[in-house]
Amino acid sequence: MTSSLSRLTSLRPLFRRQIIPQFSRKSQIPNSGAKPVNPTRKLVKRAFLLTSAVTCGTAGYFYYRLSSITEDDDFRPASNFEVTLYRKLPLRFMSRLWGQLNSVDVPHWLRKPAFSLYAWMFNCNLDEAAESDLTQYKNLSEFFRRQLKPHVRPVDSRFTVTSPADGRVLHLGKVEDCRLEQVKGVTYSLQGFLGPHTWNGKSEGVDDVDNEEKYHRGLLSSPDSELYHCIIYLAPGDYHRFHSPAKWNIKYRRHFPGDLLSVNPTVARWVQGLFNFNERVVYYGNWQHGFFSMTAVGATNVGSINVYFDPELNTNQRKKGPSFNKSFNDGIQCNKGDYFGEFNMGSTIVLIFEAPKNFEFNIRSGQKIRVGESVGTA
Repeated sequence: MTSSLSRLTSLRPLFRRQIIPQFSRKSQIPNSGAKPVNPTRKLVKRAFLLTSAVTCGTAGYFYYRLSSITEDDDFRPASNFEVTLYRKLPLRFMSRLWGQLNSVDVPHWLRKPAFSLYAWMFNCNLDEAAESDLTQYKNLSEFFRRQLKPHVRPVDSRFTVTSPADGRVLHLGKVEDCRLEQVKGVTYSLQGFLGPHTWNGKSEGVDDVDNEEKYHRGLLSSPDSELYHCIIYLAPGDYHRFHSPAKWNIKYRRHFPGDLLSVNPTVARWVQGLFNFNERVVYYGNWQHGFFSMTAVGATNVGSINVYFDPELNTNQRKKGPSFNKSFNDGIQCNKGDYFGEFNMGSTIVLIFEAPKNFEFNIRSGQKIRVGESVGTA
């Protein structure tokens, strides 16, 4: 027994000198050339993957949800949770990215097949374009905002209000109880849409948030008048410029930075108050019957709204903030059919105006309409 212990004791120095160092070196080989892991970079990568997964999952849910909505009246509108979740999607970022892609010049050889494919997909009438040679459009943005040939949109002079855009009529009618209908049965607040009544200095008593009826009456210049509204949706294949719908004098502009939710008719049926959530530019003024306003509403991939007489307007900025207001001291006189502005893709125009109680619309909800065609008359 003593001899065995002595032999083991004699092997201890050899074990320390040779075997232990070999195991140590082997354990260090895998990490000998590795770079130190940056914990911040690892965290950002995980956050990006998680955010992407949640965004894709949420988008998939909304696609399923919206595809189940039909033209029938018995559908379930979006819950507050669904609306909040929808508004959290990075739609403003996507719209800015889409705008940048639209501005990238397309190779000359690719322009004709690319723009022809787009025109075929969205049923664009290229025969009306002022520039029929598709190779002359440098990018998608120029093609979206293409000008039409003269006289292909004659303005109907027999009626007091004509269509400001090519599109589909979502809804129209009288403004009842300070509420407007974006589609049948789905409403939004007149006061929330137009904002404080400060465009003509007549603000006393009409901005009481607890008295919408008083706000409504404050917009009327005569007890014999009513407020009317008309909503026109521009699809991606429609003519993207919009025109003045009447002869009126513009006094004020208010830009509401907001969300860029889709304004597709299906979404308009699903999200109550959609137009009050979205970024929009409201122009206020007067016409022969009193108050008149026209609003360009932004939407997903339509963050850019350009108005020709208002170069200071700058839409779809990185941060949403308070409204941006501008007074036109001398007024901007617009005649019926005058060029007004343009979208970078389809969106929505909302008209809200005062007119006599005998005013009649010549159009109906769901109807297709073009610039210059009759909307109604008193």
